[in-house]
Amino acid sequence: MEETPFISFIIPVYNVPTEMLCECLDSIIRLSLRKSEREIIVVDDGSQVSPLGALNNYLDDIIYIRQKNGGLGCARNRGLQNATGQYIQFVDADDALITNQYEHCLDIARFKGPDMVMFEFSRQDQSQKVYADQKAATGRYLLRHQNIKATACGYLFKATILGNLRFTTGIYHEDEEFTPLLILRAGSIIQTDAEAYFYRSREASITTSQDARNTVKRLNDFKAIIYRLYQFAAVIPGSDRMALLRRVHQLTMDYIYKVIVETRNRHYLDRQLEELRKKGLFPLADKDYTKKYKWFRRLTNTKIGLAFLMRTLPLIKRER
Repeated sequence: MEETPFISFIIPVYNVPTEMLCECLDSIIRLSLRKSEREIIVVDDGSQVSPLGALNNYLDDIIYIRQKNGGLGCARNRGLQNATGQYIQFVDADDALITNQYEHCLDIARFKGPDMVMFEFSRQDQSQKVYADQKAATGRYLLRHQNIKATACGYLFKATILGNLRFTTGIYHEDEEFTPLLILRAGSIIQTDAEAYFYRSREASITTSQDARNTVKRLNDFKAIIYRLYQFAAVIPGSDRMALLRRVHQLTMDYIYKVIVETRNRHYLDRQLEELRKKGLFPLADKDYTKKYKWFRRLTNTKIGLAFLMRTLPLIKRER
């Protein structure tokens, strides 16, 4: 009988330079996992040129799947469909794991067995950070008491908590919907500040386009995620609902911020605020979440405050 892999690594690929993909694979293979303990699933999401020809040295270590282009969420879902590991880790093909720091995350999973291990990113491909871990907490507690980082590559998780949860396809910001719903299912999460993931920003990555039509789609997708989470919060038990509502309120604040800095259009902003108002999401909920949230809420509640934000909020640099 075949041994169940300890962890499945799911790597979506779309027009990524092959040298980056190979660096990503090398960073996984270097880990202290026996071949039987790891499963590396490369999902080629319809790249213009298949990277398979450059992967001859890795064919014994990977499962290669090529599909018609469907976007990041679709590729990750295909990986989930084929994953058999006890734990699952998403890794973007142009990123890599930082060996010594990620080994610590593996040890947490091996010896403490939480439903999720959440870690930090680094802009460097190496890290000597002296890390510390927090006590295990439920997902409900984390969502209720702190702001989370939604990036799906920022944690490994037990396959058993996934259930029927999948990424919504064809949208941007799919992590913002998937991650809080996954966290809510977790009975135990251990957070570590180990910098276990090397995150790169590329000019040609899928989220760097700055044309107006692309900006509007991003904003509309983000808004739709907020609405779906808000609707879901309305039908779940009270403690879970309060936890998810904090995330909804935080995302609503982020959405208003994005509208301001990405459009610089007061008429568009006013229309979006009116739509949020009809949904019951504006004015922002009067909650004592963070100083930033309280400050932003007060300013968005007045025309003078909105005018101030329109003048002073910085233009943001779009990154993947």
